[in-house]
Amino acid sequence: MLRAMVYVIPIALAIYALIDLSRSQVVERNGLPVPAWVAVIVLLPVIGPVVWILLSRQRRREQGAARPPAPGRPPGPGRPRPRRSGPVAPDDDPDFLWRLEQERRRQRARDRDSSGEAGTEEGTTTEDDGDTTER
Repeated sequence: MLRAMVYVIPIALAIYALIDLSRSQVVERNGLPVPAWVAVIVLLPVIGPVVWILLSRQRRREQGAARPPAPGRPPGPGRPRPRRSGPVAPDDDPDFLWRLEQERRRQRARDRDSSGEAGTEEGTTTEDDGDTTER
């Protein structure tokens, strides 16, 4: 098992560093182009990924809260959680809740009107002096 860890840990570090590199911004790369960082990470098995991780974290820490976190990524320590531009669900939307309440009030008013007219329902016909009207 220990023999396998000798191979698994450097590979896992390299994969993590390459994914982190692909999500990084130009400022975090310390002036090196992406292919150069890929070469450092791949050709220097443990040292390359560790150097990338340390340097990129240092740059991110220096920037601090100056830049918002990338979309889809949780905020880091010391950074406030970003507010979403719109409601998450319809029941969190004040306009939706207002329209829902208005619809309920209209429905209650219709129910009161229809129950107050001697038990007739909407869509039924009644005859008054031979005239047929639909309600």
